[in-house]
Amino acid sequence: MAKPVVILVGADKGGVGKTTVTRALLDYFIAHNVPVRAFDTEAPKGTLSRFHPDITDVVDVSSTADQMKIFDTLGATDVTVIDVRAGLLATTLRMLRDIGFLETAKKNQISFAMFHILGPSIASLDEIAETSTFMSDANYFLVKNFINNTTFFEWDPATYNNYFKKIKGAQEITVPKLNEMACEQVELASVSYVSFVANKGVGGVPASYSFVLRGYVRHWLGTVWADFDRAHVMDIVTPEVQRKVAAR
Repeated sequence: MAKPVVILVGADKGGVGKTTVTRALLDYFIAHNVPVRAFDTEAPKGTLSRFHPDITDVVDVSSTADQMKIFDTLGATDVTVIDVRAGLLATTLRMLRDIGFLETAKKNQISFAMFHILGPSIASLDEIAETSTFMSDANYFLVKNFINNTTFFEWDPATYNNYFKKIKGAQEITVPKLNEMACEQVELASVSYVSFVANKGVGGVPASYSFVLRGYVRHWLGTVWADFDRAHVMDIVTPEVQRKVAAR
């Protein structure tokens, strides 16, 4: 791959399922044999690191030393995914501007993308308005994550266009609700979704997870990945033209 890829997953609002989406995204890249690493900004304990410990470091994204740990090592692997904790998205974007990262992305030296996890309220529009000012040279994905039977409002066309026209090429992704018992069992197992489906525990050892619950996770993950495909997420990593050439 010619240039490193950096993906932010975040929202300033809490409780919208940012880490759930990050976990599904990491599984997606791993399944496509894309080298990927992740940074969990829920310092000091971390959340994402429980499920992908081999590829995840816990960092304090507000710390200059940890910012260096992330951005001075771009290129160490193809894709860097940063799970931004609640309340830090706008701050993180301003930091990316101040260190010259956004300018580097504008020069096409880095591929930059953001998965903006929406909450079920009009407040999400205000977040979109604020973040859109930083995303003119990035791939922007707006994700509706239906956790906890979340019900999303419907934007009227005028309101929708007023916000979305500011973001060139914005894509929408829908993450359906995972069966509650299946979700709970994956949490207790502390493994990736793919490992749970494959009936593997921590460290890859054989496990004895429920056949039924594994089936629910398999179906859910397949649905999420299908929406990633529809939104052309892989084009961030390998543009469609390059993939067609490689397939010849």
